[in-house]
Amino acid sequence: MTRSDLVNQLAERFTQITVKDTEYAVKTVLDAMSDALARGHRIEIRGFGSFSISRRPPRVGRNPRSGEQVTIPEKLVPHFKPGKALREAVDKQLPAVDKT
Repeated sequence: MTRSDLVNQLAERFTQITVKDTEYAVKTVLDAMSDALARGHRIEIRGFGSFSISRRPPRVGRNPRSGEQVTIPEKLVPHFKPGKALREAVDKQLPAVDKT
């Protein structure tokens, strides 16, 4: 699902709100989440999951073309941990696996 798919789905569900207003609301929520993560805050949405920042330590990698060692610096990356309700909803979508 893309951002425009989300906007269209919300606009269809809430017909009293225009598509433009729905687009603005989605943008506002995503911008607020991005800003919070950029400031190092944790975001928790009950039943869905939580977003946080994880630290990746510096490491040594290799250039795939030359095989030369390259130092990869430390960096901060966003991390998502799904909530129990989301994990269970996704798990129900799995087709039954035949173990015979």
